[in-house]
Amino acid sequence: MRELRTKIKGILSTPSFDKEITVMGWVRTKRASKNVAFIALNDGSTINNLQIVADVEVFGDELIRKITTGASLSVHGKIVESQGAGQACELIASSIEIFGEADPDKYPLQPKKHSLEFLREIAHLRPRTNTFSAIMRVRHALAFAVHQFFNDKGFSYINTPIITASDAEGAGETFKVTNFELENIPKTEEGKIDFKQDFFEKEANLTVSGQLEGELAAMALSEIYTFGPTFRAENSNTTRHLAEFWMIEPEMAFYDLKDNMDIAEEMLKYLVQYTLDHCLDDLLFLEKREKEDEKNKPQNERSELSLTERLQFVLDNEFERITYTEAIQILKNSKPNKKKKFSYLIEEWGADLQSEHERFLVEKHFKKPVILYNYPKEIKAFYMRQNDDDKTVGAMDILFPGIGEIIGGSQREERMAKLAERMSEMNIPADDMWWYLDTRRFGAVPHSGFGLGFERMIQFVTGMGNIRDVIPFPRTPGNCEF
Repeated sequence: MRELRTKIKGILSTPSFDKEITVMGWVRTKRASKNVAFIALNDGSTINNLQIVADVEVFGDELIRKITTGASLSVHGKIVESQGAGQACELIASSIEIFGEADPDKYPLQPKKHSLEFLREIAHLRPRTNTFSAIMRVRHALAFAVHQFFNDKGFSYINTPIITASDAEGAGETFKVTNFELENIPKTEEGKIDFKQDFFEKEANLTVSGQLEGELAAMALSEIYTFGPTFRAENSNTTRHLAEFWMIEPEMAFYDLKDNMDIAEEMLKYLVQYTLDHCLDDLLFLEKREKEDEKNKPQNERSELSLTERLQFVLDNEFERITYTEAIQILKNSKPNKKKKFSYLIEEWGADLQSEHERFLVEKHFKKPVILYNYPKEIKAFYMRQNDDDKTVGAMDILFPGIGEIIGGSQREERMAKLAERMSEMNIPADDMWWYLDTRRFGAVPHSGFGLGFERMIQFVTGMGNIRDVIPFPRTPGNCEF
């Protein structure tokens, strides 16, 4: 069956007129008169449908009636130049086989506008809509581009553990992994949970990051990257948070902070360019959709740039690089801060920047992507390299229009004494991290890395406002359906 099938994307891009072919897909719409039926068929290979022209007299009223939105078909026929506007070719059907019918009284995706909230309730069907088929194709293209970028740079792809005993960020918001019967959890004499009787004989959780294990690999292979699922049990019901999401985390030996910023900027531009080169039809559809949605927003909430203009904005501009200290001065003296327009006012050095501050720097002040670096050590993780001022660490965040922080990274602390001192200050048990400290004991080198939240990147490229709409099956507080 598969050998006989021709993909719709190939047909529409280079139509071979008068050629006999077979297409298979799902019905998006059907218009039928007494003599002829026009069926819009889509197989997921492209945002565009192929018009099938079926002679009602040849196929009969009964079969034509069964062809409804959502039904799946195999159609054989001849490709001809289209007589109507909006398409270059169409298929004159000579045979039609219905694989599966879709009862129009029960099929929830009838040809009308559906809210994103409704579509989340039927996430098992939403890839059949134009919006979500476009997002899934962009997601695939971005994933492929990530692997291609690092492969071409000579990086090794490393699979880091999903089950781990470490909490890389130290935030404590992890999902626990256990084999205990929850109604009968064994306790020690002191009344604490006896993890010695559990499967791993210690407390275990789902990973929040592959970074620490990635660093171990970089100490042997020089340049590696991870790309896998990560989990955070943060009880946040927002448009920016997921409990299960994917992270891209390269780690590079012999890279300092500047090298880290350079390759992160290069990677982001590569991903944007790849998507423009390979998914333009999908992006233009999503851009049109965004424009329609923005008509209902207040003027001050509308984006100044269209979707493809925002993508080109990233490609056309060198990223502005400024220190956290410089950013604080800009924000303190800004109109929104002075007029108390910010929800979180900037009053002193040491403040943890919020999305509103990051977006102001990108969209209003510099009007280009921004890399902030050298953050206060008190608001950053233990593994970041301490600067000589003893106040800041060699951290860097990349800020994008419409989204704020998209990448976070740092030069890692390679000096054993400094790292041990910082872990002690932050109450991170050195005994549990002996394996991590070994890389500082044996042949330590300067090294750096960063993390890119894959869904954040997809949000930026697709223009979707809610992170739940760029992953096939979102996992959020109270939602583990499908």
